[in-house]
Amino acid sequence: KLGADIALSAKDYSADVLRKLNQGRLADLVIVSTGAMPAITAAFQSVERGGTILFFAPVDRGAQVNLPFNDLFWRTEITLTSSYAGSPGDYKEALELIGSGRIRVKDLITHRLSLSEIGSGFKLVTQARDSIKVIIYPQR
Repeated sequence: KLGADIALSAKDYSADVLRKLNQGRLADLVIVSTGAMPAITAAFQSVERGGTILFFAPVDRGAQVNLPFNDLFWRTEITLTSSYAGSPGDYKEALELIGSGRIRVKDLITHRLSLSEIGSGFKLVTQARDSIKVIIYPQR
């Protein structure tokens, strides 16, 4: 409904499954939007030669990742990058895409809460189970 060709539960995911669904290839771009270590490990296993892993969420303080340095950089030339925000130009373009209807975000909003419910909203987000996007309406 929102444009994905395939959706898998993390429980069912592996790099082998990705290869089967993607004509024998891994992903050219992997976006890690959680600080969960299993997702980070899966990203390293899921990126194709010459691909990129974009980290879009911080991990717990003190967390460490063991990298197979030679395999990732010399054999496969993987690019690692991070982003946690966009530039003013990025925001402008995103708002134009949303405003024009080319990008549909309405269906991504799972919860619409009033300002008095903000504590519940933060709890939903931190639990990361039943929410995708939580919107707070201060005027409610």
